[in-house]
Amino acid sequence: MARGKSINLFLMDGDANGMIKCTLANWIGIAYRIPRTSLDKCKTRTDLKQTGVYFLFGVSDTTGKPVVYVGQAGNRKNGEGILNRLLEHKRNPKEDYWTEAVVFTTSNNSFGPTEISYLENRFCNLAVAAKRYEVKNGNDPSLGNITEEKESELEDFIEYAELIMGTLGHKVFIPYTSPAVTAVPAPDTGAALDDDEPEMYLSRTIKKSSITVKATGRQTSEGFVVLRGSIISPDDDNTIPPGVKKLRQASQIDSDHVLQEDVLLGSPSSAAMFVIGKSSNGWTAWKTSDGKTLHDLENA
Repeated sequence: MARGKSINLFLMDGDANGMIKCTLANWIGIAYRIPRTSLDKCKTRTDLKQTGVYFLFGVSDTTGKPVVYVGQAGNRKNGEGILNRLLEHKRNPKEDYWTEAVVFTTSNNSFGPTEISYLENRFCNLAVAAKRYEVKNGNDPSLGNITEEKESELEDFIEYAELIMGTLGHKVFIPYTSPAVTAVPAPDTGAALDDDEPEMYLSRTIKKSSITVKATGRQTSEGFVVLRGSIISPDDDNTIPPGVKKLRQASQIDSDHVLQEDVLLGSPSSAAMFVIGKSSNGWTAWKTSDGKTLHDLENA
């Protein structure tokens, strides 16, 4: 059973939307959340002149989806490390997408080139695997060569970093659902279901296109996820909210109308409308393999 953890959050500006310093008991790591507009305020902080790994967060102008870039910063000869690297990104006119940075370093400046290369690689691949953010790294960072003892130590660091990143509001390492449930079985396969989070199915023939949509979804603590592999109606109308219509247009759906990614929506009804393209009550539209609706499950 996972034990509780206490995270220390210091609001450096006295503002929840400003700079935040994060530490954990018995952890050598230090994390900072720094808005792009606040970088100049950090010039006197010596720990930001150290080596470390950083994340640049923003939103894509073309897709409207969250984006992230994962980078590393070594301690250069002039003594400028992480902060100097962030300022370089800020001055680059081609990198205006990001609005805030999250930085990980250590209290004893113990990261060398091998350690930050390993962390950059692992963080980048974790973000790619989670599929929540568009990862802007053009190349897969080098993993480097480390001993098994050092690997174990760095994996512990990563575990704490994942916890802090989620606390800061970026679920960049957390998939919408566990990998085991992203495939879409047909409703009549009798696939084993998790009693706490049962898979839900929606099947309907769209009269206009004569296409039968078949979707699989799952309710989570964040909303309702339509799972990759679902068949989505190619048509929609004005009975669905503009936000759902926009999400349908922005999502990865191939020429056979098959959804290529997990998509999170705020409610079962929004998820049903995303699939069908028409107004729908998700509490009755989504059903388990034995025909129980979400409404039935809540009443039970």
